[in-house]
Amino acid sequence: MSDEVHGATLAAITAIVDRALDEDAPWGDATSEAAIPSTATAAARVVSRVDGVFAGGLPLELAFTRVDPTLVVERHTVDGDPLAPGTAIATITGSARSILRGERVALNLSQRLSGIATLTRSYVKAVAHTNARIVDTRKTTPGLRVLEKSAVRAGGGHNHRHSLSDAVMLKDNHLAVLGAHGFGLTEAIRIVRARIPHTMHLEVEVDHLAQLEAVLAAEPDTIMLDNFSLGDLRAGVAIIAGRATVEASGGVTLDTVRAIAETGVDVISVGALTHSAPALDLGLDIVITAEPGGAAGGER
Repeated sequence: MSDEVHGATLAAITAIVDRALDEDAPWGDATSEAAIPSTATAAARVVSRVDGVFAGGLPLELAFTRVDPTLVVERHTVDGDPLAPGTAIATITGSARSILRGERVALNLSQRLSGIATLTRSYVKAVAHTNARIVDTRKTTPGLRVLEKSAVRAGGGHNHRHSLSDAVMLKDNHLAVLGAHGFGLTEAIRIVRARIPHTMHLEVEVDHLAQLEAVLAAEPDTIMLDNFSLGDLRAGVAIIAGRATVEASGGVTLDTVRAIAETGVDVISVGALTHSAPALDLGLDIVITAEPGGAAGGER
């Protein structure tokens, strides 16, 4: 995550880290407090065990400094940097107890976010030299959306709406309710358009080609072609003909995304970026540098 964040975003990330730290040690770190002398200091490195893309630098740093503001965290990578086995991500120096207290939360968050960035980079590379943009969805881990969407950007992807408050997206269930109350498709979309600010984006989900002309008559900003075959995607792009942004969604995998992009769609939304990304293998290597008679080790 870039350090250039708004105050509200920084506050949200800090709150996430604080909750995670409270969850991990609600009454302190019993192991380190029993095993590690209070005066012991340490130097530790967060390193990558595998190839990938890094994300989560800010929450990683906060996981240590919120435990102990005297810890010094030196970051060697920025979000979006490539990783290889042995790549040094950050160095932490200071109280050994404090480093061990923050270790698990720092790794949990950075592993999760780096996994998202790595998977996103794979999708972005798969559609290279097409006009399609890879975007995420709202299928994020509850409470971690601000971090996970940042990780998508670190992987070279783009964000869809952040929340239900950001834009209007009329999906099949919304349209079904409106249809049951007697509103035709074009009329329903126009009513919605009249009720929202002129600056708010309006997107409409379409399930089959027969709906397109009625939807286009209401002039939405984006039309989502949901679970369309490749042939129907090409036909849909031709019918829309630049009158709206065309988004493809549903059934998107690394095996299918290139062919979807080549139909001419503008945007491909991929829920898997955040709901199915495996954590990247990162680790913390620690060496006690004072009180040599004390115990050493990392809590796993």
